[in-house]
Amino acid sequence: MKAYQNMVFTSAVRLLGNDAEAEDVSQEVFLKAYERYGELKNSPTIGGWLKTVTRNLCLNHLSRYRARWRFFSEMTPERDGEEASTPEWAAPDTHEQQVATGDHRQLLESVMHKLPSAQRVPLVLYHFEEMSYEEIAAKLRVSLSKVKTDIHRGRESLRQKLKLKLAGEMEWGGLPGTQNPCPT
Repeated sequence: MKAYQNMVFTSAVRLLGNDAEAEDVSQEVFLKAYERYGELKNSPTIGGWLKTVTRNLCLNHLSRYRARWRFFSEMTPERDGEEASTPEWAAPDTHEQQVATGDHRQLLESVMHKLPSAQRVPLVLYHFEEMSYEEIAAKLRVSLSKVKTDIHRGRESLRQKLKLKLAGEMEWGGLPGTQNPCPT
């Protein structure tokens, strides 16, 4: 359990966007693992099994509360000719770069938690769980075009929120993960 608890919890938080719900799902994952301990104790694929069970339990949890999902974003994409791109950071060579990369990851995770479930879940499944659009559509029981639309809108919302967050930090001279001198 200790070897996989961070992976299970992180996967659940990314999908659910809520620490308390992620803790509940993580606990349920390890209860299922305990029930199958005899089969799993020597299995080389236990990590994959735990990740799959985590993903499925999170999706089941979300489908129970589907009424809470906002299916359509009210944001419109920017039309300034700017291409939306995924930021890429080089592998860290120094301690400072490792800290900066950790700050970027924290910033991305915190902004991603603010996305509506209908955008966050497909984004996580596509980028972190490496599922195809077709697999996501089948898992969420929605159309392929809805998955593509939600991922596109999620990326746009994420880009806008990151832009606003970074602009606010530069205005205050703060770094990701630091407190602003004047709370808002």
